[in-house]
Amino acid sequence: MQRWRGLEDIPEDWGRSVVTIGSYDGVHRGHQLIIKHAVDRARELGVPAVVVTFDPHPSEVVRPGSHPPLLAPHHRRCELMAELGVDAVLILPFTSEFSKLSPADFVVKVLVDKLHAKAVVEGPNFRFGHKAAGNVEFLAEQGKVYDFEVEVIDLYVSGAAGGGRPFSSTLTRRLVAEGDVEGAREILGRPHRVEGVVVRGAQRGRELGFPTANVETLPHTAIPADGVYAGYLHAQDEIMPAAISVGTNPQFDGTERTVEAYAIDRVGLDLYGLHVAVDFLAYVRGQAKFDSLEALLEQMAADVKRCKEIVAAEG
Repeated sequence: MQRWRGLEDIPEDWGRSVVTIGSYDGVHRGHQLIIKHAVDRARELGVPAVVVTFDPHPSEVVRPGSHPPLLAPHHRRCELMAELGVDAVLILPFTSEFSKLSPADFVVKVLVDKLHAKAVVEGPNFRFGHKAAGNVEFLAEQGKVYDFEVEVIDLYVSGAAGGGRPFSSTLTRRLVAEGDVEGAREILGRPHRVEGVVVRGAQRGRELGFPTANVETLPHTAIPADGVYAGYLHAQDEIMPAAISVGTNPQFDGTERTVEAYAIDRVGLDLYGLHVAVDFLAYVRGQAKFDSLEALLEQMAADVKRCKEIVAAEG
């Protein structure tokens, strides 16, 4: 799959294509419906499928300081889109200047002049251009002028997560923030993942017999609520069952919020400086401060046992 950072990266000889545009944070099951339809349509027409997305999130440019927590960094979104059959991803730098582009100019500069769109696939609530003035109706009108089809696909599917509300990135972020990683998993179609580089912490876990990978998460990452979770640690091409702790470590009067993963039953792991990923399968318990170190160690052993059972049940 090709990845382009800006319009200038698109090959000069790029032909017709089927395009879908959006932030697609999380590439959740609703997003997958649209992307899969775009890929299927591209195969029918014998042209590539292209996803257009933005960096940073448009809200950060339009309303500085309002950047939402991200469910997946761009490289992860690209991996997920490639699995769906997407041929190219165009990541447009979303600048103040770009935000002022009118819907009509966006159509010409991006869809017509560069991607030579043969069809555009979007959800019913798609908005684009300056002050989000463009919608799917306007896009369809432009399609008649510039010879591309517009297909509107219902972005949302509903489920038990969030009380049966339509699946969305906003709902997924809320569930993650509340610690409902199982609900988030239902929407995403996979466990919520947090990534980052392993850094040196206070090393108390090592002293207590539970050495953890202290993950310095990527900026704007959606991090689950404080507590203990069962999941996986991805490192050095290995997937290891893990007990994950999120919080400030109140037992030792900590103030900095961290994500730490203990690779269950693994000895001698040296992950410092490596980029790792942590998948959250299930919430085990909330963050707590114990009366003694012995009580903490007893609870940690119970947590690891429970996490091991949960992961084992995954098969």
